Amino acid sequence: MTATNDGQLALRTVLLTSITMVAFASNSLLCRLALQHATIDAASFSSLRLVSGAVVLAILARAGAGRLPPARVDWTAATMLFAYVVFFSFAYLTLSAGTGALILFGAVQLTMLAAGLRAGERFELLGWAGFGLALGGLVYLVSPGVTAPTPLGAALMTIAGVAWGVYSLRGRGLDNPLGATAGNFLRAAPMALALSAVLVGRAHASPAGIALALASGALTSGIGYVIWYAALKGLTAIRAAAVQLSVPPIAAFGAVLFLAEPLTPRLATASAAILGGIALVLASRTQRKRAEAASQG
Repeated sequence: MTATNDGQLALRTVLLTSITMVAFASNSLLCRLALQHATIDAASFSSLRLVSGAVVLAILARAGAGRLPPARVDWTAATMLFAYVVFFSFAYLTLSAGTGALILFGAVQLTMLAAGLRAGERFELLGWAGFGLALGGLVYLVSPGVTAPTPLGAALMTIAGVAWGVYSLRGRGLDNPLGATAGNFLRAAPMALALSAVLVGRAHASPAGIALALASGALTSGIGYVIWYAALKGLTAIRAAAVQLSVPPIAAFGAVLFLAEPLTPRLATASAAILGGIALVLASRTQRKRAEAASQG
């Protein structure tokens, strides 16, 4: 491959990755915008998000079905996807967009790091320091105080983050990630519809709320995931994890611009601690792998 081709691939990867991170952050903004003004209830938002995402992903998966192996059926992954979407929506009844995104991605990364420890991975001293810093930042963010998020909202978003972390772990190494994701959305959608049926007495939806839910499902979730898969072709696993750390700041500053939410000192401090701590963990892992590669070379 020539230097020109390498440069074009790198530029394409940067562009696709940037679009995806904005899409992921937009999920927080769209959900908060819809629920903040009570244009739709959380259960209906969840159902419309999963159904519209399932439709878009099914169309895209069918278009590429001939070139990929059959997708694996994974009901556990579908259940984790359902849990993530539902707890995410109900958490945003009380959380700001920036705080919710920070708790979500903090919980996602901590879940995945904990899974690595359970699988036998070990950190260097720098990694342990980063893990402690990230955990401390998350505890500080949700600790009682004037600007602390509501305990219920923080707990719901933490559960959503753990569910998304488990879902991500189950999706590693899939031969047909697009087909698997389409299948997971298809299986998770009836779960959300069943919840909506149980809570039908609380259901309400304006045209604006429906539009926001459909945009979250079809665009920032469905098409966003497709773009992410394309970006992953040019990213290592460590870089793929690292770039997701940009989502909470994007969501926080987007909320300041579009939702008139304040950027509090607590949120800024916790953001620096959580994102900086996780970055240290990622740097530690990278250094360890480089050291091992050097010793073998």
